[in-house]
Amino acid sequence: MAFKQAVVVLLSLALHFPVLTWGFFLRMSRTPLGVGVVGCGRIGQIHGNTLAFHTPGARLVAITDPFEEMGKKLIGQTGGMPTYHKDYFELLDRDDVHAVVVASPTPCHVEQIMSAVERGKHDFCEKPISNDLSAIDACTQAAAKAGTKLILGFQRRFDINFQNVKKQITQGAIGKMRTFRIVSRDPAPPPAEYLKTSGGIFLDMSSHDFDMARFLVGSEIEEVYVQGASWGPEAKAAGDLDTQITLLRFQNGVFGTIENSRLCSFGYDQRVEVFGELGSLQGENRSPSTVLRSDAKGVTAGLPYSFFMDRYSEAYVGIIKAFVNKVTGGEGEGVEHLAGAMDGKATVLAGMAAKASVETGRPVHITEVGK
Repeated sequence: MAFKQAVVVLLSLALHFPVLTWGFFLRMSRTPLGVGVVGCGRIGQIHGNTLAFHTPGARLVAITDPFEEMGKKLIGQTGGMPTYHKDYFELLDRDDVHAVVVASPTPCHVEQIMSAVERGKHDFCEKPISNDLSAIDACTQAAAKAGTKLILGFQRRFDINFQNVKKQITQGAIGKMRTFRIVSRDPAPPPAEYLKTSGGIFLDMSSHDFDMARFLVGSEIEEVYVQGASWGPEAKAAGDLDTQITLLRFQNGVFGTIENSRLCSFGYDQRVEVFGELGSLQGENRSPSTVLRSDAKGVTAGLPYSFFMDRYSEAYVGIIKAFVNKVTGGEGEGVEHLAGAMDGKATVLAGMAAKASVETGRPVHITEVGK
């Protein structure tokens, strides 16, 4: 009875405040979406806290991790809200879990996505689904057949500066785009043990930049050419690059560069620039403080963020909110920026082409590595 009365009140408000959309009132009248988190490591904790405290349309119902202490940590962070399951199948079999956030290690993604889809659960998966093209296709087809959503965690699309650059491109602020430049540098390289199993710099690190390039350009990558080097001991021990510049050419004729470095002494450096016939747009790096000090000794500013989770804290909240909007009604803030499985596959193809370019010393067409 209370629920019916609430619906009547909301509909009455809609008649008196027509500026608010019917979709808004429909979402407000629904039971929050029950979501489970698979994997309680650092990214699982970020998503779990977002669902617990920053997503009104969703409810963190359950979590799972093979290491119980990780599950207890997330339960403590969220005030005891979710139920912990050691076996992720127990989470998937819950009737009150309608969507799943897959934040487990990459080798687990395909099995967990397929198991969730078989039970009719919507999926948000940290990138990549897999570095195997056939596995990505299998997950995509399974989700399509089941009628469930499959969204990838390319959170940089939800950075407010990068979104504004995209918005102005779409509005025609710089006319027809001609070139772009993306800079992406990490504060410090991961250990060689991680690098050996990461898939290499192109699949591990550059994939975010391949996606950002596609996001801004609005076309598909056609050709990839790379120049790179291994300066640090970690990359050398892993047989990988730690510094590289990739030239991308798109099907619509736009071309540009991605500059990556595993080491940046002054912090986490993330910037984009696009150039068109009418002008240019720049998305600058972000810092904890925007205070600029000027005195007789010079002009100084604070350092950028030193950790990607701090740099993109707002973006992580935005992408989960958009996922919930997508599942619950298909509309709402941020839905248009979400990346699907095929967006993820495009970055894997670009990464494979980049690796082939390093091996052959020439530009590589995307069709040479797969489709």
